[in-house]
Amino acid sequence: MAFFSRIVIHWKMTLFMFTITLIFSPSLSSASSTPKKFKKIYAFGDSYTDTGNTHSATGPSSFNYVSSPPYGRTFFHHPTNRYSDGRLVIDFVAESLSLPFLPPYRNPKADKTYGVNFAVAGSTAIRHRFFVRNNLTLNVTPQSLQTQLTWFNRFLESEGCKNSTTTPKQCEAVFSDALFWVGEIGANDYAYSFGSSVSPNTIQHLATTSLTGFLQVLLSKGAKYVVVQGLPPTGCLTLSMYLAPETDRDDMGCVGSVDKQSNLHNSIIQTKLDSFRKQFPQTVIIYADYWNAYSTVVKGANKYGFKELFKSCCGSGGGNYNFDVFNTCGSPSASSCSDPSQYINWDGVHLTEAMYKTMANLFLNGTFCKPPFSYLLAKKQ
Repeated sequence: MAFFSRIVIHWKMTLFMFTITLIFSPSLSSASSTPKKFKKIYAFGDSYTDTGNTHSATGPSSFNYVSSPPYGRTFFHHPTNRYSDGRLVIDFVAESLSLPFLPPYRNPKADKTYGVNFAVAGSTAIRHRFFVRNNLTLNVTPQSLQTQLTWFNRFLESEGCKNSTTTPKQCEAVFSDALFWVGEIGANDYAYSFGSSVSPNTIQHLATTSLTGFLQVLLSKGAKYVVVQGLPPTGCLTLSMYLAPETDRDDMGCVGSVDKQSNLHNSIIQTKLDSFRKQFPQTVIIYADYWNAYSTVVKGANKYGFKELFKSCCGSGGGNYNFDVFNTCGSPSASSCSDPSQYINWDGVHLTEAMYKTMANLFLNGTFCKPPFSYLLAKKQ
């Protein structure tokens, strides 16, 4: 039991860690039929959106092999510090808008003409000092949404944008033709507090308040076209299935208690977005329903070409999950499957390019953006 306890303590720090170029797909072609609707994209979030702001030297514990093969094997054919075998949702969004892939903010040599990605793996919605104060972090990934906002403010300064009053032209250049993509964020907050004395309700309140406060700032600064992703059903991730008792399952076969938590988090965010639409009537605010898009794929896996719903493509240990908490993807004893396109889960926490591509298609061309993404394109002036 003592050994098991050490494992749980170790993994409460990384539970659900979303740390936690182009042949264009016909499935996204309808969104690309209106090229250059936006001149740039600014992205925020965690490892589901991070295109390189973290790497093996600073990445979250036990998912710190992102700079090593087989990460990046499918599309880029080499690691790009994306937590997948290939492209992410934000990459497909950029492609659909005929824009280049977003460079990470922390790459000082990158061309940021067409936007910047501020998302960083392991990021939390709640400020990092909360977790430090409650002894809930190993201080491996101290970034939060507040960090990303600080980076964005520095970027604004570098573009000569102080505020819309004193530097109107410079700020107009930053905001007028920009899509703001706020990737999913918050799963790491719940992960850090797993098994602690801090109640899930406290985390939920702080995480949703932090996210909506961040959105309030972006909108107040002048963001006009904003997409906000909700949390996926995190109970469907390999790590969740690996850790939870088999008695804790929902109608998808995923960890019910965890999925319920993510779903409630999303409901709170959607209610706040409704109030933002009233407060900022000239702004287009889209909710990307990750939870229902993902669960639709799980329930209809064959239709979407997936054969493995919960087993990780890249990992070790075999069995139902091919997952070993001490030998994750990229480690010497791990290996990857021959065809990642048949898997939803890539490394036990992050998704395959095939799943990200499916999610992007459901967001951009399907019914899982509210209002539809086509509405945002139509409203773009």
